[in-house]
Amino acid sequence: MTTPDPPAGGPLAGLLVADFSRILAGPYATMLLADMGAEVVKVEGPAGDDTRTWTPPVREGVSTYYLGVNRGKRSIALDLRDESDLAAARELARRADVVIENLKPGGMTRFGLDYAAVREANPGVVYASISGFGSGPGKDVPGYDLMVQAMSGLMSLTGDADGPPYRAGISVFDVMAGNHAAIGILAALRHRDRTGEGQYVEVNLLSSALTGLVNHSSAWVASGTVPYRMGNAHPSVFPYEPLPTADDDLIVAAANDSQFRKLCGVLGVPEVADDPRFARNADRTANREELRPILVDRLRQKTAVEWFDLLTAAGVPAGPIQTIDGGFAMAERFGLDPVVPVGEGDRAVPTTRHPIRFSATPAVYRLPPPELDEHGAELRKWLSEDA
Repeated sequence: MTTPDPPAGGPLAGLLVADFSRILAGPYATMLLADMGAEVVKVEGPAGDDTRTWTPPVREGVSTYYLGVNRGKRSIALDLRDESDLAAARELARRADVVIENLKPGGMTRFGLDYAAVREANPGVVYASISGFGSGPGKDVPGYDLMVQAMSGLMSLTGDADGPPYRAGISVFDVMAGNHAAIGILAALRHRDRTGEGQYVEVNLLSSALTGLVNHSSAWVASGTVPYRMGNAHPSVFPYEPLPTADDDLIVAAANDSQFRKLCGVLGVPEVADDPRFARNADRTANREELRPILVDRLRQKTAVEWFDLLTAAGVPAGPIQTIDGGFAMAERFGLDPVVPVGEGDRAVPTTRHPIRFSATPAVYRLPPPELDEHGAELRKWLSEDA
């Protein structure tokens, strides 16, 4: 389909996405699509996306939360209770390759923008809905990441063994659901390429959470075992946690017998790898309380950074515990170029690089996160013209 300004480059160049989502899961998914070249039209209510007001922190008066998930898009403010604005929204959905929304299930129906209505006018559309708990009996339960962290069991796994449950430091299931939505959309587009048929893609935070709990979910469904929180320890692998050094804690993740043997060699205790109490991972896990002081005694002889360099050189997974600025510095050190400015001149906004690298169709960073209704006039003009 023809877009108002076909993008140059990116594997999804020429694809039009009508984005009726807000806050995090949907906008994160559509930002990924925009980075890959899709033309994304962000439809906002007159007050704008909620995250525009989620402060602090801010950059030049704009919420950094909003800036973090909305680059590469054009904004149009539409009041769906207004007849002319609703007509524009319906026309946008009719022209779109992809429609994505995360209103409460059934919320788009009252505007004639639900999948059935859009499909009637646009049979090839890929229509994605993101909700908290699906479109069945849980459809009336509001879906917020913190709630899902609690209700899925993640919080029961996070924190010290003898302390209270904790939330993760980010909205982990919003991000995970956004990734799943993007994957589902791309799979449905592949199906459309083969058959010419669009389809409905549903993603919900709770299902994303349960699949994202991976080994803990499997512990329950495959063996009936209810996992419990262990602080930073791993239930099935040791050493795989922070251990103290001469200054700071260091993550040591010797997850197999070969890595453990290398670890013992670097620490100057090669004989420990042959001790029958520690020779295999199952033995080390069962006898972790005996093994930990042996490792800590050696690690306290150097700093975390010194051990990081030595262990890395030996092929032992290890890493210092850093704040986010340290994470970006590490990415720079490894040549990952984690920050990309988007926009020109005074409007350039530093953003985090798209996580996927393509050898033939690299990610594109065309537009900074838009101001509310920044592209409204040109989009209204385009939508009023004959397709």
